[in-house]
Amino acid sequence: MQKLSKLSFIFDFSEKNSPVLRLKTGEEISIETMDCFSDQIRTDEDRLENMDWKKINPATGPVYVEGSHSGDALKVTIKKIILKDRAVLATGRDLGVLGDRIDGLRSKTVKITNGKVIFDEKLSIPVKPMIGVIGVAPKGQAINCGTPGSHGGNMDNTMIGEGAVLYLPVFVEGALFALGDLHAVMGNGEIGVSGAEVAGDVLVKIEIVKKAGLKNPIVETSNAIATVASAKTLDEAVEMAVHDMEAILSPAIGKTTDETAMLLSLVANVEICQVVDPMKTARFVLPKWVLERYGKGIMDLVKAK
Repeated sequence: MQKLSKLSFIFDFSEKNSPVLRLKTGEEISIETMDCFSDQIRTDEDRLENMDWKKINPATGPVYVEGSHSGDALKVTIKKIILKDRAVLATGRDLGVLGDRIDGLRSKTVKITNGKVIFDEKLSIPVKPMIGVIGVAPKGQAINCGTPGSHGGNMDNTMIGEGAVLYLPVFVEGALFALGDLHAVMGNGEIGVSGAEVAGDVLVKIEIVKKAGLKNPIVETSNAIATVASAKTLDEAVEMAVHDMEAILSPAIGKTTDETAMLLSLVANVEICQVVDPMKTARFVLPKWVLERYGKGIMDLVKAK
C-alpha cells in the first residue's frame, strides 16, 4: 500500500498540478491530511486574525490514476478515517448563516477523547468522521479547494464518511485526485462555516469505472445512493441533483420521466450538504431498497446513458 504525506498538498484542483504519486486502478493508498486551516490554529491563544488565509482547505495530492481518462469515473472507497485528538471550531463576522450577528472572529480548540468531541464540561458529541474536500482536476480553469463543483471539491457532504463509496467524473487524463478538510463531526449545512476541523489519515481504494458518463458526483452508503450537485443557490443545486437522479434512474429501471417523478416524490429525499461556501451543495438521496426491487445496483446508475 502506498502512503502520501500531508507535505504534498494543493490549494486548488487544476489540470496543471504535477502529480506527486501514481496509482494503478484497484490500489489502496493512505493519505495524511492537515486540517482546513493548514494546522495553523493549535491552541485557543492562536488567533484567526493572525492566520494566513491563503492557506485554507489544503488537499493532499494530487494522485495520478493510471488509465483514467475524460468520460471515466473514479470509484473511491473510503475504508478508514483516523482522526487526530484535537479539533478546531471557528466562526465569525460575515461567516456562515449567523455571521451577521457576530462581531470579530472566534475559534475554539476541542479535544477528541473516546470517540467524542468534548464541546464543554456538559456536552460531548459522538464523532462521525467525514471528508469535506475530495475531488479531481476540472478541465480548463482551476478551482480552489474551498469551492465545490462537478469535480467534487469542498462538498462538505456528511455522507462521505467511513464505508462510503464516492464516484467522481473524470475530466483530465490521470484524474489528479486529492482530498483533505476532515471533520470529526458536522451538521448538515455547516451553518457556522466550520465543522470540528481536524487533521488525520484516510485509507481509500481507488478504481476506474470506464465510460461512466457522470455529470456530477454520486455517493453510495450501505443503505442509500445520492446524487450531489453544487450551484450558486440551493434551489439550483437541488434541481441539478434531482435531474441527475432522474436521468440515471429512469433508463436503469425502464421508466418514463413522469413515472420516475412520481416514484421519487414518494421515496427520495432532498438534503442539504452545506450553505456556506461560494457554491451551495445539495444531495438527492434514494434508498437502495428501491433499486433492489428492480434487480438493479449502483453500477446500473453510474454507467447509465
